[in-house]
Amino acid sequence: MREWIVPDLGLLLDVDGPIASPVTRSIAIPSIADNLVTLVGAGVPIAFITGRSDAFIDQQVVQPLLARGLASALERPGARMFGVFEKGGSWAAITPAGMTAVTVDETVAPSASLISDIRMLVQQRFADTMFFDETKRAMISVEQRREIEASVYLRAQNHFDTYAFDVLVDHGIGVSHRDRVAPDVNGNVTFRLDSTIISTDIESVVLDKDRGAQRALEYFAAAGGELPRTWRSVGDSRSDYKMADFLHEAGFDAAHVDVRPSDGVLEKPYPVITEHGAIHDEAGAIFLRHWVEKLQLV
Repeated sequence: MREWIVPDLGLLLDVDGPIASPVTRSIAIPSIADNLVTLVGAGVPIAFITGRSDAFIDQQVVQPLLARGLASALERPGARMFGVFEKGGSWAAITPAGMTAVTVDETVAPSASLISDIRMLVQQRFADTMFFDETKRAMISVEQRREIEASVYLRAQNHFDTYAFDVLVDHGIGVSHRDRVAPDVNGNVTFRLDSTIISTDIESVVLDKDRGAQRALEYFAAAGGELPRTWRSVGDSRSDYKMADFLHEAGFDAAHVDVRPSDGVLEKPYPVITEHGAIHDEAGAIFLRHWVEKLQLV
């Protein structure tokens, strides 16, 4: 019988792009699910660090993984999986029974009146191209309708972002978006608009992927067992590099995998990896398969 050796590896994974297809917004490549199950069962701590809601991750990631054997994998000694949602605004453990109760950081959540006004803006002016995400607990997200072409959505998104920015200003909230900044009466900026290729998030400035990474490692440390020294983060946007920023600054052997390098690969004090022309979930699938093979888990 082969000796059981826990790999010196931990993974922090963005979901949209490297795991879920940005087109279907689900796990479209079966090997991604299979290799995630294999890695976590071997003792690799895996955290999903995402701007998505817990409801989305449960439906589109956790349930498909459970269908492919995640429960048995998580019952193995040392197996750990965690979800950080809304860029650190909420979080939950992932167990053989599924996702545990979700904890929400209420200190970063937008007000009910702001949520209502943004929802109304979407319904009255942009309902043909985007929808208001009712599952978010700690931020506001407005997302592209799947039947709408990307070019059509992006044109509409530019208009939405302008209107939404003004709504926040009308609420007396200090807000930033790209090169536009409007501080509140005290000179503070407390919210930002973060536009991606499929959505706009309206979020507290304290939320980001480095905060999510810290939350995940705190959970893994508390769950027992030593933390690996080697960590890899994977994402498709510039903000995803902040996962590796946190790991590097905390003294871990960190590298980041950029699955959409066309936006420009950032210069960092740690390695930045691209997958030889593959992008999005195709690159994510290559990355996961590499580690399954390297750790001789096949």
